[in-house]
Amino acid sequence: MSDSALSIAFNPAGIELDPKKGLSRQLYEALRQRVLDGRLGSGSRLPASRDLAAALGISRNSVVRAYDQLYAEGFIEGRIGDGTYVAQLPEKALPRKKLSTNLSTGFSTGLSPGLSTKQGDLPVVTSSKVIHSTALERVGQHSLDLPPGGVPRAFRVGVPAFDLFPFEVWSKLQAAFWRKPDLQQLCYGDPAGDERLRELIAAYLRTSRGLSCSSEQILITSGAQQGISLCAQLLVEPGDGVAVENPGYRAAAHAFAIAGAKMQGIAVDQEGMDCSALAHMSNCRLAYVTPSHQYPTGVTMSLARRLELLDWAERNQGWIIEDDYDGEYRYCGAPLAPLAALDRQGRVIYVGTFGKVVFPALRLGYLVLPKGLIEPFARRRSLDMRHSEVSTQAVMAEFMAAGHFQRHIRRMRRAALSRRNALLTGWPQGIAGVGPMPGIAAGLHMAVPVINLEREQELLAQAKEAEVEINGLSSYWLQGSSEPVDKRAGLVLGFAAVPEADIKAALARLGKIWM
Repeated sequence: MSDSALSIAFNPAGIELDPKKGLSRQLYEALRQRVLDGRLGSGSRLPASRDLAAALGISRNSVVRAYDQLYAEGFIEGRIGDGTYVAQLPEKALPRKKLSTNLSTGFSTGLSPGLSTKQGDLPVVTSSKVIHSTALERVGQHSLDLPPGGVPRAFRVGVPAFDLFPFEVWSKLQAAFWRKPDLQQLCYGDPAGDERLRELIAAYLRTSRGLSCSSEQILITSGAQQGISLCAQLLVEPGDGVAVENPGYRAAAHAFAIAGAKMQGIAVDQEGMDCSALAHMSNCRLAYVTPSHQYPTGVTMSLARRLELLDWAERNQGWIIEDDYDGEYRYCGAPLAPLAALDRQGRVIYVGTFGKVVFPALRLGYLVLPKGLIEPFARRRSLDMRHSEVSTQAVMAEFMAAGHFQRHIRRMRRAALSRRNALLTGWPQGIAGVGPMPGIAAGLHMAVPVINLEREQELLAQAKEAEVEINGLSSYWLQGSSEPVDKRAGLVLGFAAVPEADIKAALARLGKIWM
């Protein structure tokens, strides 16, 4: 039988090629699909490239390129002196042919949507089909919402005044690093982080926080969240109790819950977390706190509570995770000494970040670890990411060594204070159902009480219409909290993200719709 006769056995009906797109790619995909869904069975002979080109009205080169790709991927094979055939593929890997008639062409097909290579034809896989472990189930239950995008607006929470960052200085330092990099720094590095940066962080903490630590105790992370996640991975066993502030930083609670911990929300009052409640928790191994500026209420943990918490950790061989996310911002006196500075038994892990001083996208943070945890934490982090990106660490180290960091902190503190004052001064008075503004001695945000949840949601909806970003305090509570729903209501406002003029304009818009 001639090649021309054999080519008739392969009917090109249904292969439609768009001349405006890559012809060889389209033909490759069409033939590949026919092999996968069974229309071209194992051992089927394909026409010669010249005959198929003539049948489709395309160049022979396009057919040859399509065949070459199918050869490379194992879909077809050549037999010397006998032509080109579909490769012998495992029967179990191919669908059972269910013949159906294509009404437009009259040809039978054996289509199987399960093997379709077109995105639109792929079957929908539900979570019940893919979840096969408790870890995956926990991830589904404790995932985070995407943060708000776009340029920050008043009153976005968690964003510093990065419009004041000295980008020109940073870019020069970055360019200097890449102009003549140390070749040693371009190899695989220490998973604990750049040695020089760790030394400078330790020196900064000693002078600015009164935290006595060495560079060996510093572990560089990709932001504070990775540090919290590492603590969850290494210090918590499934079923362990973990105490978190309630309301509190939900992302931390999610990290511990994914590790299998049983979350216990501890009430927060004007002195911070109610540490006496820890005595009633069974099998509690760890407490997560934000003592310098509680997130989101803004209160500072009293010295009595700090000592009580340390005593609990020492007596129960527990761990305290201290998240000092915005400790640089104190508006009366020097920044408070952290809880870790009072620790004498090595039970506190200090979490620090550059995100609230520089900008969140930098993704640069650190842990201060008790000496016994340094090596296991570094080894565990190396499994997630071999080490941190080198240039960011090197540039930050130079930024600190040259004095830019300290100057920038002072500039940021002055700006945050000015923007805080603009919010306090311009805040509309007498808003129905809204309590008085709190005193704000630290941090980058404030929480204002609201009479009930219904009123909170109404105010949030009106603020959104006015293009003002405000968080509801109710969203910071753990699910299943015993506190009455209406007691959880409030408004959380960040005041550092935008200049004073934008704050005044946002307040003017709110005044029109709220009053």
